[in-house]
Amino acid sequence: MKIACVGGGPAGLYFSILMKRQDPSHDITVHERNPAGSTYGWGVTYWAELLDKLREKDPETALAISENSVTWNRGVAHVRDRTTVQPGDRGFGIGRRRLLELLAERARDLGVRVAYEDGITADDLPDADLVVAGDGVNSTVRERHADRFGSDITLGRNAYIWLGTSKVHDAFTFSFQETDHGWIWAYAYPFSDEQSTCVIECSPRTLSGLGLDRLGEGDGLALLEKIFAGILDGHPLLGRAQDDGTAQWLNFRTLTNRAWHHGNVVLLGDAAHTTHYSIGAGTTLALEDAICLAESLGAHPDTEAALTAYEGRRKSELLRLQSAARHSAQWYENIQRYIDLPPEQMFALLGQRHSPLLPYVPPQLYYRLDRAAGRLEALRRLKRWLGPRLARSSQARALADADRM
Repeated sequence: MKIACVGGGPAGLYFSILMKRQDPSHDITVHERNPAGSTYGWGVTYWAELLDKLREKDPETALAISENSVTWNRGVAHVRDRTTVQPGDRGFGIGRRRLLELLAERARDLGVRVAYEDGITADDLPDADLVVAGDGVNSTVRERHADRFGSDITLGRNAYIWLGTSKVHDAFTFSFQETDHGWIWAYAYPFSDEQSTCVIECSPRTLSGLGLDRLGEGDGLALLEKIFAGILDGHPLLGRAQDDGTAQWLNFRTLTNRAWHHGNVVLLGDAAHTTHYSIGAGTTLALEDAICLAESLGAHPDTEAALTAYEGRRKSELLRLQSAARHSAQWYENIQRYIDLPPEQMFALLGQRHSPLLPYVPPQLYYRLDRAAGRLEALRRLKRWLGPRLARSSQARALADADRM
């Protein structure tokens, strides 16, 4: 096949890698409108489950990504002057720029052409058997057939800003701080031995009350450094990683599409769907899209059948995560409901924010029910672990008695 990938993000690059591994004779070009090394964003997160999938599909890529990642296995929450620490699953962070460098290098090694400063317009699509639109939430390719794809965008209520910092955190860190104009909070996690990502969020009322929607970048960062001094330890907050403008306060856009393919055009990653950043799944979902699309094309000789299978499978797999992301965003939009709980309870419900039941149950009652359920589950796990061992021990004694007899 002749394949054109529009957008040089993780989804398009990884898809090109998988297709070249599937069949080296594929003619694949990745068209990226920005210069090489130019990317907005700091670090991205992923979890061990994704790394296992990458090892299965292309061990070389998985090794390069893991070697350039940092890890953590606990969460820390600061609420006013109180701190709670909880163990958690092992998480990974990697710089977005470094991730793209690794994927582009692997793609080129396999024979993919990666063309930078090569913008594709909606009216001038590449001549190819398959056009893969991985050009983000503002996809120009998707907009060419907007009526066919049936795009819908919903704006989140809260405002957020995506920053970096030279403070290297050793855990996934939350900081909730009360101001005269309401609560403001940060999510921070490391992505290298030198820097961390720091996403800051607040309600529109707090944003306006603090003047953050009117301050220039320098004054705004200085104010945020003062508010979050407790987790920055004297380190600065950093705006854009590239000289392409200033960091901006935004409202998250949740994108869905009624259809993911039309003719020879198929959507991938953020061009097809977005999930709220508070569940940390954007990059993982983009790479999983790439895996699914490559598998479908390998399994179905007919391209239309392959695209239909890809769309159906990914839509189904995304339902649970999209629901979790929606409830996670709503938890933060209703933070006043939880913020005055005792620290251990508040952090526990922070971990349960994906639950569709939580908004309808009084928080302290939900916490008690969750603890009780946790104890029951612990007993069930103990039973599953202990049962086979007791059975083997009993069998061994019976055999020993038979030998003596």
